[in-house]
Amino acid sequence: MRLHKNLVIAVIKVLDGVFNQELYADKTIQKILKLDKRWGSRDRGFIAETSYEIVRWKRLYTEIAEVKGPYEQKKLWRIFAVWAILKGIHLPTWIELQETPTRRIKGRFDKLNKIRKFRESIPDWMDLIGLEELGEDQWGKELASLNKMAPVIIRANTLKTNVKELQQTLISEDIITEKINGHPDALKLKERTNLFLKDSFQNGLYEVQDASSQLVAPFLKIKPGMKICDICAGAGGKTLHLSSLSENKGQIIAMDIYNNKLLELKRRAKRNGAFNIETKAIENNKSFKRLYGKIDRLLIDSPCSGLGVLKRNPDSKWKLSSDFIETIKNTQQEILQKYAPLINNNGKLVYATCSILPSENEIQIENFLKSDLGMKFKKEDEKKISPSESGFDGFYMARLSLK
Repeated sequence: MRLHKNLVIAVIKVLDGVFNQELYADKTIQKILKLDKRWGSRDRGFIAETSYEIVRWKRLYTEIAEVKGPYEQKKLWRIFAVWAILKGIHLPTWIELQETPTRRIKGRFDKLNKIRKFRESIPDWMDLIGLEELGEDQWGKELASLNKMAPVIIRANTLKTNVKELQQTLISEDIITEKINGHPDALKLKERTNLFLKDSFQNGLYEVQDASSQLVAPFLKIKPGMKICDICAGAGGKTLHLSSLSENKGQIIAMDIYNNKLLELKRRAKRNGAFNIETKAIENNKSFKRLYGKIDRLLIDSPCSGLGVLKRNPDSKWKLSSDFIETIKNTQQEILQKYAPLINNNGKLVYATCSILPSENEIQIENFLKSDLGMKFKKEDEKKISPSESGFDGFYMARLSLK
């Protein structure tokens, strides 16, 4: 591979934003990619993929480079040099890359690669929590899987098309996909491309959604005509799936504390042709108490650590903290206690997270069922999705109903 300086400088700018300004990697990359309209798909791919890879392996690379934050330009170039050397890329004679200690880099990699927290590039506290909750063997397998690049998965919007028709439409746009067993509406791209510029996306024929995430809405066992509530809807990926499964019939109330996310959901719903969705910001208890006992199906896609989706959000490793994990576990139980009363006597609720930690998942459900309110409920089913076993994101979901 021959390195082009303007592309490498773009990568350095991304790293500066993520490492020094604590910006989100995806948004930073999107911004940087707009700087030069002459960049083709291969150039853009180099910037995005190289940036994500260095962010993913931040701890390992900075340890090898023997640098610590704050990361001024000289240190960022040194980190980039580590990436290039380990990739077997010949370094050009640029002044920024002079005096790169190639042998020392390779030697330190061999040494650090024997230690899990460096080999898998994670903070000490995260390694301790994962080890405690999952055990050494399982934790090691999950980390190895979560450090791989996430595949691009889309969900056919069955309000407008189906998987078979969508595959043919995508072929006409030079996009080749394959079906995924056990995921009836999912297609996996064989090669990465910018889907958001395609007519098929603009026409609302699909949404980008990981295969594991696509299992949550069907787990609610909804039927057309039901009154459904998605209490932590966010920008609405699962809400849109619920609309498809309900065939645009009945009512879906999408709620969240962030109004800007609900505005994005409205835009997505319009593109999808999903007309049975009503958005409502949660401002106080009155926002939802009027719904007590009136909901047929309730989705609690709970806030969580996101440890199951590190492969697509590698920068979150460096933003999370052990204190946040403890705080979010309290929040998860509070949400269950606050919103479970929304379902009616024949209703069902699904609690879901994109975490692989039992303390955020089955233990939360066990604690809820032992509570005064939870004793009125029973667990019908649960599903744990392991990244190492599925190849997709890590997820947990439990379906509850009243006794």
